[in-house]
Amino acid sequence: MFKKITILAFLITVIYACSSSTENEPEVTDNFDRGVMLTHIADNIIIPSLQDFDTEMSSLKAAGNVFVTTPNQTNLEALRTSWFTAYKEYQNIEMYNIGKAEELQYKFYMNIYPLTVADVETNIVNGSYDLDNVNYQDAQGFPALDYLLYGIADTDANILAKFTTDANAEGYKDYVTNVLNQMSSLTTQVLNDWTTSYRDEFVASTGNTATSALNKFLNDYIEFYEKNIRANKFGIPAGVFSSTTLPEKVEAFYRKDISKELALQALDGFQNLFVGNFKGTSISGKSSFQQYLQALDRQDLVTSITNQLSTAETQIQSLNANFFEQVNTDNTQMTLAYDELQKLVVFLKVDMASALNISIIFVDSDGD
Repeated sequence: MFKKITILAFLITVIYACSSSTENEPEVTDNFDRGVMLTHIADNIIIPSLQDFDTEMSSLKAAGNVFVTTPNQTNLEALRTSWFTAYKEYQNIEMYNIGKAEELQYKFYMNIYPLTVADVETNIVNGSYDLDNVNYQDAQGFPALDYLLYGIADTDANILAKFTTDANAEGYKDYVTNVLNQMSSLTTQVLNDWTTSYRDEFVASTGNTATSALNKFLNDYIEFYEKNIRANKFGIPAGVFSSTTLPEKVEAFYRKDISKELALQALDGFQNLFVGNFKGTSISGKSSFQQYLQALDRQDLVTSITNQLSTAETQIQSLNANFFEQVNTDNTQMTLAYDELQKLVVFLKVDMASALNISIIFVDSDGD
């Protein structure tokens, strides 16, 4: 009997201690102004980023028109330079898959790789195609220009011949024009929507529901990191999700030596949004994901995220500028970069989302 009483007393003491411990823990109240944060993101990051890309897109289209009119070495080089500049700037906006961009499936028309070369060549030969058709999303955008400017022949002289003396020269020139027109038109629609109506809708949607702006935006933001950076740029070419390496699936496959630069630009854009930097500066605003977490007393998580981003960037910096070569010569370094990027997924998808009380609703199909 004494033994039973002792056990009961012990259990009561443990329960009381746990209860007291819980009661004594400070409760963090979420008083963060989401509206201020959304306004900063829209006005000082997203819209300026879209405007900068739209400017580069206009320059790219103009360079394309000059090349198509006069296909020579000088104009080819000018078009290539403009393509690369615009491609880098595009890395800063691909994560904004919300509003009109989501409606139009913007990023799928702009940067699906690897390119389906057979569709491009068939379209050129037939001369009849609809680039609005979702079946041709992998036959246009930056990857199509990558192929047309670098991959359709083995030398610049032979590339120029495709646009001058080849039996399908007019078809090749038309395809460059039509791809650029499509990219320009979609970009204009996305930017115009932000500057006319969607901006106000975005900043006013401060609720905490699956369809509210911040909840959808955080999902898009994390999905961009997990799929577009971690998986597409690193994991898939390195063979993380397959039985063999797939170097032909690197971004900018035909130019090849810019794959690292594009990846670092995308990671930089991702980090700038996290800390809330004004577009094109290292000056942070007064409201960002970082400051939201700090307001919730989660400086520990902010430190974990920023440190891991730095570690991942350092590993990526050590890679060959040409990811195709990196995979083929020393894929271990490529998988190490993937591993460092992967470590951040838990901080973002589990810890950050939980701290902000936002559910992750996008589907992860790679098993991670």
